Amino acid sequence: MINDLHISRGPAAAFIAMGLFWGAFAALVPDIKGNAGLSDGHFGVVMLISSLGAMLSMWLAPWADMRLGRMALPVVTAFVALFAVLPGVGWNGVTLAAGMILVAVAMGTMDVVMNARVSAFEAESGRSLMNLNHGLYSMAYALSAVLTGLARSAGWGPFGVLACVSVLTFVFAVLIAFSPVPKPVADEEHSDTTLPWALIVPAGVIVLLAFLSEQATEGWSALHLERAHDASPAQSALGPALLGLTMGIGRLSGQVVAQHMSERVVITWGAAVAAIGAIIAAYAPSLALAYFGFALLGTGLSVTVPMSFAWVGKHLPAKQRAYGISRLSVIGYAGFFMGPPIMGFVSEAAGLSASFTVIAVLMVIVPVVLVPLTARNAR
Repeated sequence: MINDLHISRGPAAAFIAMGLFWGAFAALVPDIKGNAGLSDGHFGVVMLISSLGAMLSMWLAPWADMRLGRMALPVVTAFVALFAVLPGVGWNGVTLAAGMILVAVAMGTMDVVMNARVSAFEAESGRSLMNLNHGLYSMAYALSAVLTGLARSAGWGPFGVLACVSVLTFVFAVLIAFSPVPKPVADEEHSDTTLPWALIVPAGVIVLLAFLSEQATEGWSALHLERAHDASPAQSALGPALLGLTMGIGRLSGQVVAQHMSERVVITWGAAVAAIGAIIAAYAPSLALAYFGFALLGTGLSVTVPMSFAWVGKHLPAKQRAYGISRLSVIGYAGFFMGPPIMGFVSEAAGLSASFTVIAVLMVIVPVVLVPLTARNAR
């Protein structure tokens, strides 16, 4: 695993930087939402607006990657660092939405570029690297959520926490700039019509639903624990922290699992476990059982995304791999930004327990419909 980390240390740093931001953001949601004076539904609207910018940036990310070359990843990471503090200074819906749009655009571009880098390193080295890099994101997310919860208990506000995240992200951008990049593949120009969309689309929807569930839980689990179980700031931060920790452990373990089990089997069981965890978290009668539900949810979600990327990547020709992964990312990462708005809308109408029930239903669709369809098209 040390050798795997050495191979992909550039994108690994980007995954860690992203985990630091979203972990802090998840634990700060009660404060950020309160500072802006927003209801659940209005906060969902803000997140939805920001997702539109992210979707556009993901579609254009391959163009930015090609124009910036080896500096693409450090440049977009630096922009993430620059915009990271903005959610901490949003005093109403408009200013928060503006800040989140800039964050989402930078994050969306970084998502696509770093996953394309990992896929290229996999093809170049012949080693499985997706689970490791996604695991680093989850571990950074968990650590950041815990530290942010402690900082909130000590009286820190959103701006102070996110300023620390910003500084660390700038450091990672510098490290990435001096890290190796994969060798470019000749003749990379392709049109969308040349890609195997029958394989990419259902796999992309699996990633979409997994990211939707992950980000929805990251963004709303702390608030759910505070409302349903009267949790303190430090206790509520354990919700997203447990999700990130179990996802990190699951993904790092996936480095071994991927050598012995097929992507189809792992994704099927992972989605089923995630659905069970979401139901437990939604209706747990105690704080401890709610923690257990979020832990199960994280364990099930952990392998779904990296195994989907690997599943598609191994069936794409070398010259199409980076381009195909970018299109898979565009589809899948829509869920990363759709989750919080959907949670907000459902919560406004029926409460957060209903929102987590929706997550459970969506995860059941993965093994029942999407995995068989992807497997058939892969053949």
